[in-house]
Amino acid sequence: MAEATVRSDQNDDVPRLENLTLSQRAHAYLRDEILSNRLAPGAELQELALSQQLGVSRGPIREALGSLAAEGLVTVRPRRGAVVHSLSSEEFLEAYQVREALEVLAVQLAVPQLGPEGLERLQTLTDTMASRAASGQVTEFFEANALFHETFVQISGNAKLDEVYRRLIGQMRRYWRRSLVLRGDLRRSVSEHRGILSAARRGDGEQAAALMADHIRVPQLRLQAMTDDELLEAEASFDRKVNA
Repeated sequence: MAEATVRSDQNDDVPRLENLTLSQRAHAYLRDEILSNRLAPGAELQELALSQQLGVSRGPIREALGSLAAEGLVTVRPRRGAVVHSLSSEEFLEAYQVREALEVLAVQLAVPQLGPEGLERLQTLTDTMASRAASGQVTEFFEANALFHETFVQISGNAKLDEVYRRLIGQMRRYWRRSLVLRGDLRRSVSEHRGILSAARRGDGEQAAALMADHIRVPQLRLQAMTDDELLEAEASFDRKVNA
């Protein structure tokens, strides 16, 4: 298992807000490294090495790791140090189940409040997904897809829902390749998004929410049908196609 290190040429990217404590600064930096996948799942986080590289004592590093553990991003192992948390297939399925419940609620709350601006934003993102899917730009497709879903959460007006959703997505986003593998045909995904948007345009929040639930259930069903070995092979095949 590789030990995580913070490259010296990245030190300038550490947040330098004067009102952040040392532990908050370390937390913000490490969280960004994890969510961007620069610190990959399973990477070891050594307090001493991190304290030297970030220029702080081990105390703030320990506090930062504790906060990251509370967010589900880090696993702290007694007497063995911390590692970046890796979601098992079962945990990934559970995360999708929670995501489904959150997004159904978000759609129900957001549809009555969308207005012309919100609908235009969703239309633009759907069109972007369609063009990216057609040209095989999977990374850009994923980014537009994520923004489509986040738009409903933002417009829902429920701050607690937004908080819980962002934390969950923070844990799942590192596995975007796995999500796309489980999603399958991107053209089908675009069609499903168009259906959700169409129902939202009609002001039918319940239908839009039902379609969102069906949409998010697709990767869940595929995940339940695959063995761990099949999933790993599918991810490897996906990577080969993307990097070809």
